[in-house]
Amino acid sequence: MSSSILFLLASAIWGSTFLAITLQLGHVAPAVSVVYRFALASLTLFAICRFRGDKLWLPWKTQAWLVAHGSCAFALSYVCTYLSEQYLVSALVAVLFTLLVIWNPIGEKIFFGHALTWRIWCAGLLSLLGVTFLFWHSLHASWVALTSNSDNQHGKFLFGLALALVATFASTAGNLLVVKVRQQSKNVFLTTAWAMLWGTLLVAGYVIITGQAWQIPSSASYWISLMYLAFFGSVIAFTAYFVLIDRWGGHKAVYV
Repeated sequence: MSSSILFLLASAIWGSTFLAITLQLGHVAPAVSVVYRFALASLTLFAICRFRGDKLWLPWKTQAWLVAHGSCAFALSYVCTYLSEQYLVSALVAVLFTLLVIWNPIGEKIFFGHALTWRIWCAGLLSLLGVTFLFWHSLHASWVALTSNSDNQHGKFLFGLALALVATFASTAGNLLVVKVRQQSKNVFLTTAWAMLWGTLLVAGYVIITGQAWQIPSSASYWISLMYLAFFGSVIAFTAYFVLIDRWGGHKAVYV
């Protein structure tokens, strides 16, 4: 499939997943929803690999990179994203992810020695200005309220903002780790399946340690959104995105 189609596909799907996540909230703990989502996505990808006749096991050296990748891209990033949407409007969380336009090139400069061109700096400046203008009123009101101890709601806004920012940093780390993973294996379906599995196990461990309840929701909207997030938002969008990173490099793929 052409890179342009993959780019449009990932952009359209991920743009809508932030709204779909809001349909998950209030039924079970956010971390439990993350486990359900990526467990389904991982099993689907393994099934695809089995159907293709791929050997499912990967060497331990590769698995080490996949554990790191899964912990950033599918565990920390998404737990923070789901939690942040309890305090922020989903559209604002989505817009915050434009910061990857500058986080990712800076990471590539630090870890891989890639050049930071004037185009990258301009794109980063535009993304930072856009996010700042969009959040400025809320940030100013929250800071005033905090310093005067007048409204706890503004404190929740800042907490949600901090969680969303952590999610963007974790996603950036995940993007950088894709480069190392691809050096170990070119099978995008299989490496994504393993990374999602490791991320799922890590979040499941977090749920168990913190004593959160494993509940099965009865709401139709929850299950419809879960299917969409697992199959479209995870299986299709992530494989398309990781192929783009392989073809274009992370600094361009993050424009998704």
